Amino acid sequence: MLYIKPLLTIIIALLCSVAQADVKQSLEAFNKNQTSENANRFFVELKAAEVVDEDIKFDDKTPAETLRAQVWYWTAEWYYAQQQYTEAVSYAKQALPLCKNTDSEADCLSLLAITNVRLADYEEAAKYAKLCYAKDEASGDPDLMSSSLNTLAAIYMGAGQPNEAEKYVLKGIEMAKKANNPARMTVLQGMASEVYHAQGNDQEALKHIDLAYEIDEKAGNEPKCMVRLTQKASILIGLHNYKEAEKVLGRVIPYFRKTGNGHELAIACNKMGMTLLSQERPAEAVPYYREAADILQKMGDIYNEVHARRGLYESLWKDNPDEAKKELDRFNYLKDSIYTHESAEQLARYNAEFGNDWLQLENHSQRMQKLQAVGLAVVIALIAIGVWFVMRRRNRRQKTLNEQLRNSLQQLNEQYRQLNIQYDHALQTTTAKAEGEEDDNVSAADREFLEKTINIVNQLISDGGVDATSVAARLNMSLFQFRQRLSKVTEETPQTFIQMIRMKRARHLLDNHPELNINEIAVLCAYNDTPNFTRAFKKVFGLTPTQYQEKQK
Repeated sequence: MLYIKPLLTIIIALLCSVAQADVKQSLEAFNKNQTSENANRFFVELKAAEVVDEDIKFDDKTPAETLRAQVWYWTAEWYYAQQQYTEAVSYAKQALPLCKNTDSEADCLSLLAITNVRLADYEEAAKYAKLCYAKDEASGDPDLMSSSLNTLAAIYMGAGQPNEAEKYVLKGIEMAKKANNPARMTVLQGMASEVYHAQGNDQEALKHIDLAYEIDEKAGNEPKCMVRLTQKASILIGLHNYKEAEKVLGRVIPYFRKTGNGHELAIACNKMGMTLLSQERPAEAVPYYREAADILQKMGDIYNEVHARRGLYESLWKDNPDEAKKELDRFNYLKDSIYTHESAEQLARYNAEFGNDWLQLENHSQRMQKLQAVGLAVVIALIAIGVWFVMRRRNRRQKTLNEQLRNSLQQLNEQYRQLNIQYDHALQTTTAKAEGEEDDNVSAADREFLEKTINIVNQLISDGGVDATSVAARLNMSLFQFRQRLSKVTEETPQTFIQMIRMKRARHLLDNHPELNINEIAVLCAYNDTPNFTRAFKKVFGLTPTQYQEKQK
């Protein structure tokens, strides 16, 4: 009996491999000779692989263009199901122009959108998703619209813009209610849970994920239930309920291994690693992060692999510094590969407004502007090459510096978590206001807001990048709301407030860590450019960091 389970697993794996080979063989036959007979054979294999539910047949009079459109679209669907996303995009792009003005066009656009999300190319994903929503809105079908809106929410979530995603997901839930589609509703409730979790509103996130799980459980949809439980584990981690999160993940990880769902398995393993690391069990976290990293690297999912590599570095750095260094190098390489500022700028062009402007296709004048821009492309390319060389040298220097800081960074971050550097002037101002006000609730709320803001600023500094927009997003506020609230409490701008915290950190490092040089201190205060750090420090304290060090000595 002990050998039955492994034997069944081997048999199932062999059957899956045979099915994949049959699909690829029939696809190759069609690509060589695009006849209805070869197309029909291809769809027979797809049905056997359970990609399509019904018979799809063509007669000898079917145009070759229609055959290509259908075979290539369903090939893209099949590759997506196999989690081979690059191949899926390739075939979907070939099918798209052939599906123009047919019922399959929206399906093809939607597939391109969600596949590009898997590849972390959010600019491309947003482009296709908005074209898809335009067609779905024109149809007037609330079910189709809810699907497109969910895809758009997923894209903005992937791009790290949960406030933007919230608009889409709430609109999607509204459309799903109109369509009376429970299956769509559970997907949107799951997405809403992710949105609120990203905003830091975990109680609201827990409510939505429980609703999604309840719908899936009633429908008897076990695979979706497991996905919901993975999402719930994330929320429990956010609520610091690590034991419960570990229990939930201990249920879903064996299920994903058994069913061969690599992507969900990798995400669940990442979360299990985080759960164990949060409980100070780094040795137990390593195999989970390793499994996730191996799966995600094969899939080309850079965004999630970054988290796995960072988890490996944090789990290994104390007991195995050599291995930790390798993971740090891989982490830095991947981090540099991800679209950050550039992606955000591109997505800003697709601002999430539910109006006609962002749904309009490019008009004639825009196309003419593109043609005119081609003339500038050569000049820009030459400039870009020069910038590339400069950035390459800078990245090398940054990697060297990261290695030097590896041993001290973890200790310093821990000190800041314990120290919780306070902004003395701001707190004194708040306290003074509180003593003079009759309403104690107002002063308590101001103090809570200020302390939360300080903690977020310190965390962002430790992560290597801080600005007012990022702080506002962590507080679930617009930049305008954050500026107004902070000005009311401290009578200072966000930029000044953040700068003073960075300077206090810099002074603390200069006072207490003479082994660090100025470049290292600049990095630990989230400055990538040492001269900028020096200028900022001198502006606040009247001395350069070097002069300050000499004076202290």
